Amino acid sequence: MNRRSFLAATSAGALAADAARSPIQLHIELEVEAGKEAELEANFRNHFRPAIRKQPGFLDVKLIKLRKVLTDRLDGKWSYKLVLTFDTEEHRQAWAKTPEHEQAWPTIARTLAGRKARVILYDVIP
Repeated sequence: MNRRSFLAATSAGALAADAARSPIQLHIELEVEAGKEAELEANFRNHFRPAIRKQPGFLDVKLIKLRKVLTDRLDGKWSYKLVLTFDTEEHRQAWAKTPEHEQAWPTIARTLAGRKARVILYDVIP
């Protein structure tokens, strides 16, 4: 194998390895009970975010609030979205089984109404 072939093969292998290790995002669309928005936001800041930040493989967490639907129409009453990013799906699943999750998630769940939440898993494209 010449140098050019070797570099091409190792670059392709590195790209494949990076793709295999690309992070995941879990999007949890939340239907918040009327009047409990401030409680949700406080529980996210004071309980959920501090607990998840300590987890192996954790990369990011955001609570985002819908401002305006610009196209089509909103499906349901999903006014908030919790976006979790982990380096692997295995680390995210491990977080979901921790005592910290079992304490933090109910502080979010008690503010929800109706169908409560819709959960969607994404792969992050590098």
